[in-house]
Amino acid sequence: MLDILVQGRRDKASDRRFFRKLLRNTCSVPRVIVTDKLRSYGAARREVMPSVEHRSHEGLNNRAENSHQPGSANAP
Repeated sequence: MLDILVQGRRDKASDRRFFRKLLRNTCSVPRVIVTDKLRSYGAARREVMPSVEHRSHEGLNNRAENSHQPGSANAP
């Protein structure tokens, strides 16, 4: 289980590179990917890993939803 991975740019090309790097580093194909609602994740996943299920529903992974907001999550 991967906890959280954050990337600097968020478009289809960067997501494609991100998924390829993820596959290369883990040496296995995940069964399910949970992301935030960004549409480019689905487009890149269809090209790189068409057999992997993609879940991008609100509340499934609050860490992914909150990771792209400015500021620190631990700030008072």
